[in-house]
Amino acid sequence: MSNVIEHSQKTQTSSPTTEVGRTLDAEFLSDMDRYLFAQSTHFHLYDKLGAHLVNGGVQFVVWAPNAASVSVVGDFNHWNDSAHPMQRQPNSGLWALFIADIGSNTAYKYAVTDAHGTRLPLKADPYGFFAELRPNTASKVFDISQFVWTDADYLAQRAQQNPYTAPISIYEVHLGSWQRAEDGGFLSYDELARRLVAYVKHMGFTHLELMPVMEHPLDGSWGYQPIGMFAPTARFGTPDGFARLIDHAHANGIGVILDWVPAHFPIDAHGLAQFDGTPLYEHADQFRGFHPIWNTAIFDYGREEVAGFLINNALFWLEHYHLDGLRVDAVSSMLHLNFCREDGQWEANQMGGIENIEAIALIQKLNQIIHERVPRALMIAEESSAHPMVSHGVDKGGLGFNFKWDLGFMHDTLDYFETDPLYRGYHHDKLSFNQMYAHSENYVLPLSHDEVVHGKSSLIHKMFGDNWQKFANLRAYYAWMWAYPGKKLLFMGQEFAQRAEWDENKSLDWHLIQFPEHAGIQHLVRDLNHLYRNTPALHESDHTHDGFEWVQVNDTHNSVFAWLRKGKTAHDMVLVIANLTPNPHAQYTLRVPKTGLWFERLNTDATVYGGTGMGNMGQAQASAVILSISPTVTPTQDTQLKSVADSIADSIPTDTAEPATVETEIQLTVCLPPLATLIFEWSGQEDTEYRQSSATRHSI
Repeated sequence: MSNVIEHSQKTQTSSPTTEVGRTLDAEFLSDMDRYLFAQSTHFHLYDKLGAHLVNGGVQFVVWAPNAASVSVVGDFNHWNDSAHPMQRQPNSGLWALFIADIGSNTAYKYAVTDAHGTRLPLKADPYGFFAELRPNTASKVFDISQFVWTDADYLAQRAQQNPYTAPISIYEVHLGSWQRAEDGGFLSYDELARRLVAYVKHMGFTHLELMPVMEHPLDGSWGYQPIGMFAPTARFGTPDGFARLIDHAHANGIGVILDWVPAHFPIDAHGLAQFDGTPLYEHADQFRGFHPIWNTAIFDYGREEVAGFLINNALFWLEHYHLDGLRVDAVSSMLHLNFCREDGQWEANQMGGIENIEAIALIQKLNQIIHERVPRALMIAEESSAHPMVSHGVDKGGLGFNFKWDLGFMHDTLDYFETDPLYRGYHHDKLSFNQMYAHSENYVLPLSHDEVVHGKSSLIHKMFGDNWQKFANLRAYYAWMWAYPGKKLLFMGQEFAQRAEWDENKSLDWHLIQFPEHAGIQHLVRDLNHLYRNTPALHESDHTHDGFEWVQVNDTHNSVFAWLRKGKTAHDMVLVIANLTPNPHAQYTLRVPKTGLWFERLNTDATVYGGTGMGNMGQAQASAVILSISPTVTPTQDTQLKSVADSIADSIPTDTAEPATVETEIQLTVCLPPLATLIFEWSGQEDTEYRQSSATRHSI
């Protein structure tokens, strides 16, 4: 069947008739196209449905199976719904029409009359590639096939990369409020390509994540209530402008992830709701077809044509716009029939459970298709429940995502850093509990837009203490997160400690960077990104048990934590130490696995970041220490193991019945600044003296 599908998707359009208001011949919309559409196995529907420029005119195709009539209206016919009636296509519920002598940027809608003869509000095109700028709501003809991409080398390199072992550090952005133009208006896609991509590259992030750019009527929805699912919003320019943004990001080695919303859609009259006078895209059952908390409609996931719409939409952004991945919004609301519902507002599935079986099947099918067609595309779930195996393969019973947001990590760590350090010892498990489940999924650690809006405050103001302590806490927190297993995500503005909550109606507060404490946070995030990317131990083994080891997890009195991160080769080893109270420790000793130098690669208390400047002068020495000697010799502490062992051997009587046994460990003593996280990297060279003595250090 796959060969048949591919053949159908590559059929060529033959010449249309030139008579206005006639359908093209069967080659444009063949019997195979209609069959695959009905089975949700046509993966290039966006090449067939919608409005397409062909041979001196535009071919329109729309799905409205329960309509009595459909026509195309626009400026070209003075919005006269009787001027250009569409023709019903057999056995598909599709309607089609070719209109000659109209072209790109033509505004249009569909005039639909339902089965009872009622004329519905004019509808925008569900497959439209472009739309009018709000508050206008018409779709616009646009030829997206003419854009010339220049990112072949980038895509070839992406195809060779393993996302699980690669560094992934994501900068989450709302395009309308990252920066504004000098007059307060939106930046264009082209201006964003110039400014935003340069900034992301300078800051060392590997990926840019865009909050939804699909056309949406309400600015305040941030794009999460889309109507034009195939149309980059006109707020910032044309579809080609959006393509140039992606192409320019790729030219600079930056991947682009797009927030994608298959969970629901708004019920605005010109949108998908009641498209042909019946529940078409939405589920007919009110319990399954409407979100009471969002006042939005829910897709009918079990209907093949709707499943095909969503699968095609995901593929469209990944294949046509070369996006590197999709962050799928509100997955929990799709999985659970009782999501945010009171008793009496939901009904169990056919097996008596809370799972939305049809949605689960669609998600699995979607991820399978994407992994087959765009193998290195990242599918990331925003999923807040305990649903199992979200980031496990479908063949293993999972949902098939590559990664899942670790919202538990986000909430626990933020709770901890909001706590007075005097009481942090009683909340030690907030930072240690994650390791109980850290390897159950492939996680992204998110500090997202959801945490800095609606009265939740900005990250800097979540931190406990006076101004100095807030900045010290935030610096320690960021280094903790970047050095902890899992991919990273940070919402815009938090990289320079924006003080105000995010407001989608204005630019970020870039003026804050003139102040040293804000510039210090920005400098730290940049250094963290570069250290993370250039240190294999910090990303190669994110999702394996052998990539992480606690070194100190029980010091509740001092609120000190320490752990090892390990790469795939023995010499790639990083030690992370966090002192999470304002009390410094001039000499704090830890047990480590290797003697020799450990280089201090990052210290959040460095003056360049706004700290006090306490530290270890760039390095610390780990040495072997004798803990005990038995049976006859008094224990001693000495770092020169071999010479001590020799002197011990000389002191033992020759007629001793059993040899003396020396118990040793390797210790590293460091200076821990207040409210700081330090990252050390092992030099890769053990002490020569220790290596020479290691063969005999247990028995003398």
